[in-house]
Amino acid sequence: MKRHLMLAVGMVVLGGLLGMASNAMAEHELVGASKCKSCHKKIGDPYKIWQGTGHAKAFEALASPEAKKIAADKGLGDPQKEEACLKCHVTRIFIGNPAVNEKGKYLDTEGVGCEACHGAGSDYKKKSIMKDHDASVANGMTREKSEAFCTKCHNSESPTFKEFDLEKYWAKIDHPITEKK
Repeated sequence: MKRHLMLAVGMVVLGGLLGMASNAMAEHELVGASKCKSCHKKIGDPYKIWQGTGHAKAFEALASPEAKKIAADKGLGDPQKEEACLKCHVTRIFIGNPAVNEKGKYLDTEGVGCEACHGAGSDYKKKSIMKDHDASVANGMTREKSEAFCTKCHNSESPTFKEFDLEKYWAKIDHPITEKK
C-alpha cells in the first residue's frame, strides 16, 4: 500500500514537472520579422534575403486568382482565412498558434517569417542572448534545416507541389549570419 502511494505521488510530481516544461515551451511569443530585422540588418541582412523569397510572399500568394480558384475547387472559402491554407502560409498557424507579444510587430501578413523556422522569438531576441548560441537555444531559438521539417508544407498535399529537393530550395532561402565590417 505504501509503495503504491509513493508511486502515485511520484507520478503526480513527474506529471507536474512535465506540465511545467510544456508550459514553458508554450510561453514563447511571436515578435515578428521586423523585430528580427532591427538587429540582423547589421549581420548578413537575412531580413533582406527573406523579403526576396516565396516565404515572405506566402500570405500574399493566397490572394492570387490561382489560389482562389484552387480553394474554390476544394470547396473552401477565402484562402487567406482558411486553416487548410494558412497552416503553411502563416507563421503563427504553422507553429501552433502561440501568443503574439504585445510589444512585437508580428502580423499574419508577413507570411512565413523568421519565427517559422527559428521559433517564437520573444525570449531569445535580446542581443545579450543572441550573442550566446546556447542561451538562444535555451530560450526557444531553433534552426530547422531538414527535409522532415520543410516537407510539413512542401509535400504532395499542397495543390501546387511539383517536387522538393532540400538543397536546391535551401539555396534560395539560406541567409548566413556574418558580421558586416
